[in-house]
Amino acid sequence: MSFLLLTPLSYILSYVLPCSLRCPFSLLLIPSFHVFECKHFTTCAFAGVLQVSGMRVYTSGDVEAVNGTDVRLKCTFDSSAKINPELVIVSWTFKPLSGGRIFHYQQKPYLPPDGIFKKRVHWAGDIMGSDASIILREVKFIYNGTYTCQVTNPPDVHGPVGEIRLRVVKTASFNELLYLVLAIGGGIAAVVFCLIVIVSCRRCKRKHRQRQLEGDEEVPRKERKDPTAW
Repeated sequence: MSFLLLTPLSYILSYVLPCSLRCPFSLLLIPSFHVFECKHFTTCAFAGVLQVSGMRVYTSGDVEAVNGTDVRLKCTFDSSAKINPELVIVSWTFKPLSGGRIFHYQQKPYLPPDGIFKKRVHWAGDIMGSDASIILREVKFIYNGTYTCQVTNPPDVHGPVGEIRLRVVKTASFNELLYLVLAIGGGIAAVVFCLIVIVSCRRCKRKHRQRQLEGDEEVPRKERKDPTAW
């Protein structure tokens, strides 16, 4: 282990080098997540080997949804520890003007029993697939705000939370409409192209068969002899 070899050197540096030189060079061993740090500029002492366990949460950032439609709030996570579905906890919170928790997962989903999200929140995640997403049904304008996704998987209980800023609008923006038109147009174009290829292949096969039949009919004609010829 590399950090065991570095420990004596760190002790020496902590006593030999002045604090102003030691602190800027705090060592971070990325592969094994061991941290050596100095927290104070006046009396820097070697902090020792600290095992860091981190939970990383990823969200889709800014999301736009049309009033009355369903929207998926995507949240995935990456844990350095093995995922244990009995210990994983997912907590979604909503931060409008008032705030409050809207969803909680601990071995199973706990949906909000009352409030504006009653019967509007549905679990769409897969814990073993590192997915903690939810779906909001028939969103309203009062759903505008910031949604926070927090995941813990002991011993990974520390790490930044993921945030999604939802904006509910009357109609889809130009970009949304453009993406929709492109998606529909691309799908139609793909179907038309496939149909053209299929029809062309069938025509080629028919022509090939006709040529074979015509060739088979011409061969006996050439082999026939004139009965009057001697």
